[in-house]
Parts: sequence; C-alpha cells; structure tokens
Amino acid sequence: MSTKTKQQLPKWFHGELYEYGGTVRNRFSGEEYELNNVELSMYDFIIGSTMVMEMAGGYKHTDVNELRKGLDWFRQHNAEAYMILLD
Repeated sequence: MSTKTKQQLPKWFHGELYEYGGTVRNRFSGEEYELNNVELSMYDFIIGSTMVMEMAGGYKHTDVNELRKGLDWFRQHNAEAYMILLD
C-alpha cells in the first residue's frame, strides 16, 4: 500500500471517493495490490471510464482527456501500483 497519507483527488475528478481501500487484482496477470481509499477511487474511475468508452464504440475527446489525467495521477501518486495494475 502507498505510504502517502495526504493524497487528494484532483478537482476535475467526478467519481466517488470511497471510505475504505481494498485489494485489486490485475485482470491479465493476476497480481494483486492493496490500495488506499483515494487510490481505489481513482482506479475504479480509470477502469470504469475505459469500459464505458469501449462499450460506446467511440471516444469523445473529453473522456479520453480525463482518462489520461487519471492515469497520470495514478502514475505520480503510486507508480508501483500503476505498474502492477494499469501498465
């Protein structure tokens, strides 16, 4: 789990802020990582955004932009988890 305790979600984030963190498993490799509540909130935003865009069959520029911002946020705040779960 990330040792940073002062993580905050960015102002552009419009997902849900969870009260608790949890363990996430990479759907391809099976590797697991424990995320705090802020990281889990962003992770679910990233995965949910990806799924919505894939199901819609097209990408709006604003959706892709927010997804990229989410990935950048995750890379900056927990690079190890990013490499295990999202890379």
